Amino acid sequence: MNVLELSEQEIVRRQSLQELRDMGIEPYPAAEFPTNAFSEDIKNDFKDEDEKREVVIAGRMMSRRVMGKASFVELQDSKGRIQVYITRDDICPEEDKTLYNTVFKRLLDIGDFIGVKGFVFRTQTGEISVHAQSLTLLSKSLKPLPIVKYKDGVAYDKFEDPELRFRQRYVDLIVNDGVKDTFLQRATVVRTIRRVLDEAGYTEVETPTLQAIAGGASARPFITHFNALNIDMYMRIATELYLKRLIVGGFEGVYEIGKNFRNEGMDRNHNPEFTCMELYVQYKDYNWMMSFTEKLLETVCIAVNGSTERKVGDNVISFKAPYRRLPILDAIKEKTGFDCNGKSEEEIRAFCLEKGLEVDETFGKGKLIDELFGEFCEGTFIQPTFITDYPVEMSPLTKMHRSKPGLTERFELMVNGKELANAYSELNDPLDQEERFKEQMRLADKGDDEAMIIDQDFLRALQYGMPPTSGIGIGIDRLVMLMTGQTTIQEVLFFPQMKPEKKIPQSSIKEWGEIGVSEEWAYVLRKAGFNLISDIRDEKAQGLQQKIGDINKKYKLGYEKPSVNDIHVWIDAAANVAVVTEEAE
Repeated sequence: MNVLELSEQEIVRRQSLQELRDMGIEPYPAAEFPTNAFSEDIKNDFKDEDEKREVVIAGRMMSRRVMGKASFVELQDSKGRIQVYITRDDICPEEDKTLYNTVFKRLLDIGDFIGVKGFVFRTQTGEISVHAQSLTLLSKSLKPLPIVKYKDGVAYDKFEDPELRFRQRYVDLIVNDGVKDTFLQRATVVRTIRRVLDEAGYTEVETPTLQAIAGGASARPFITHFNALNIDMYMRIATELYLKRLIVGGFEGVYEIGKNFRNEGMDRNHNPEFTCMELYVQYKDYNWMMSFTEKLLETVCIAVNGSTERKVGDNVISFKAPYRRLPILDAIKEKTGFDCNGKSEEEIRAFCLEKGLEVDETFGKGKLIDELFGEFCEGTFIQPTFITDYPVEMSPLTKMHRSKPGLTERFELMVNGKELANAYSELNDPLDQEERFKEQMRLADKGDDEAMIIDQDFLRALQYGMPPTSGIGIGIDRLVMLMTGQTTIQEVLFFPQMKPEKKIPQSSIKEWGEIGVSEEWAYVLRKAGFNLISDIRDEKAQGLQQKIGDINKKYKLGYEKPSVNDIHVWIDAAANVAVVTEEAE
């Protein structure tokens, strides 16, 4: 990278880096720096009457107040922040005061990692701090942090643009309070689910992410090519069919917490790459699974929040069991007055069109009902509600209802207006399953690009016999949103999918060279604000010479300044390039 592509602060920091090395100080030492304390633990454990406690801490320098021979630093480690008191004579007990006067005061920067050995004390203002007796540079920061400044209680320079926060999560975690806590709570959610499932005697397993058939859900997959086998494969959209194979193989209960991938839209509630927990248990049904799910979510909420309630936006949601159970057709009738029960596909389509829904001939009965529920019902269920007994057309992997013809033993858990979980009494009749798959293929032939493909190996597994089984999938990202009170999925993903980063259009160094500008002066022109060749066509040669000459002098580049005639050639060539480009367009 050319130095002129850096900001002024970055240039200064690199100069400091070199100066440290010239002094024999390694800015990125390899040796272990063994610590024995963390900021929050030091503050929590401190008692004025205790004997002086020696500590070794390390972290990122987040602020610095230099007051002559003494200074205060705010150090941020993995658990929080603590003040460090540094004096010149303590860290430089000999005659040489370079470590304080030059290294600490001038060559260190906000964001650098330092190690401190010292003792804990309380300052005159009452703040528990560490009195440094030695100081070690552990890592030099070359980019300045966006440090929030306060004046009269008003915050300035906050790092709050979502585009920057999600793209540069590493900076977001450093400077914004509470962000790290959200992800620690996420870890608690996953850890608690694992604990509950492990204690129930179920086995955590791993299934393929690359699959020959995208099965187990209705979704558009990502496609990749497997070079070694010369076949196209799919990033999994669900783990269901492989987990059921393991139930066939004799496991009592299996679960997986892993990534699924669906080649669909992105919004506040959807990310193409997401985490799901799927659980399958033999000899159970969807009624048992509803009860198990209630207890699981109640346990998770208590582990994260200390109670069974959590405020999300304007809503206070209670995860205390039991939850309401409502058949989907009853929910649609309750919200629209239209009873889908016994209605034909054409009648339901006509009602959808009457209500202004965008549906067409490719939509089967199940998808039409799904559209009605999504438009008029889903967003109205704020408190946890089990929506049950879905039509068979919507549930190709679900067992037929034992007492309601045309329906299946399936539920979706709705919370805060969104689906959180999907569960079945699993279909284990291999002949029925084959017919359901064929119906999905007929939907695909009609143009439904989310219909399932027949998985012949899964059908073969079912033919060996699968015991009565109940299964569930819970969206971990949405669950974490609920448990942490976040309203967008991007807030609970370390690295959400983002649109390509916008870059300022620039003529290449090669293109500058084609009009006679050397590589060195091309970077100088960019630094002067001329990103495109066309940007210089209206410049005066002497004025442009002055601008680039000032940069040459400011950064002590030592380049031989081009003559006014040379710059005239550049400007004329730039004008000609612009004319040719405009004519081509």
